[in-house]
Amino acid sequence: MSHVTHHVENQVAVLTIEHAPQNRIGDQMVAGLVEALDAIERSDARALVLQAAGADFCFGGDIRTWPETSSRELRASFTRYLDVFNRLEQLPMPVVAAVQGMCLGGGFELALRADVIIAGESAHFGHPEQSIAITTIMGGIYRVAERAGRARAIEWAFTSERVPAQEMANAGVVNRVVADDVVHKEALALAEQLARGPTLAHAAHKALLRTWSVGGVAAADQAMFDISMPLFETDDAQLAMRSAVKAMAAGQPRPDVEFQGR
Repeated sequence: MSHVTHHVENQVAVLTIEHAPQNRIGDQMVAGLVEALDAIERSDARALVLQAAGADFCFGGDIRTWPETSSRELRASFTRYLDVFNRLEQLPMPVVAAVQGMCLGGGFELALRADVIIAGESAHFGHPEQSIAITTIMGGIYRVAERAGRARAIEWAFTSERVPAQEMANAGVVNRVVADDVVHKEALALAEQLARGPTLAHAAHKALLRTWSVGGVAAADQAMFDISMPLFETDDAQLAMRSAVKAMAAGQPRPDVEFQGR
C-alpha cells in the first residue's frame, strides 16, 4: 500500500502522506512521493497542497533500521530522499503545506519545502535529531535559518525543542496559524486562489528566490532579466497589460484578469 496519495481537481493538486500512526518517512513513502510528483507534473495542476492524514503531520524518518544500516547505505538512501524533497521544493507552481499536530524531523524538513506553511493552532515543530546525536539530514537547520535567522535555527536544533505554531509564525517560519479544524480548508482555499493566478510569474518568483538563496542579491540581480523578461511575451502578461492600459485610458480601475497559466 502506498504511503502517498494524490488527486488533481480544478487545477489544484492535493498530495497526502499517510503512514499511520506517525506518518514516518521511509523508502516506501519517498517512492510514493516520486510517483505522485511524476503524475502532478504531467497534469494541469497550477498549485499544490501538501498535507498529511491523521492527528499529526509527521514525526520524521523511520529510524528503526538505521542502527543496523551502514553509513554508506544510509547516505545512498538520504541522497535519494534529498533529491525528491528538493524536487517538491522546486516545482514551478506554488506549494502550500497544511500542518497539524506534530511536525518533526524529516516531516518538518518536508514542510519547509512548501512556499507557504499554514499550521493549526495546536501544531508543534521541531528538530529531534540532536536527541539521537545526528543532524537535520534533509537540510532543515539552514532552511529554518533562511526564514527565521541563524540564532533561532541553531537554538532549536541544539535543544530539539517542540516549538508551538504561533512562535514559528512570529519567527517567520510559518505563514499563518488557524484553528485546527480548518487548516486543510484554509490551505486548499489559498492554493485555489493561487492556481487562478499568473502561473508562469509565480514560477519565476520562485526561481528568483532560489537564486537569491544561493548567491544573494547580486546573483539574483544578475539572473533577473533572463528569468523575468520572457514573461512579457506570455499570453497572461499580454492580456493583463492590455487590459490595464485600456482601463487607465478610460480612468477606470484595473480589471481582474482570468489568467490561463500560459
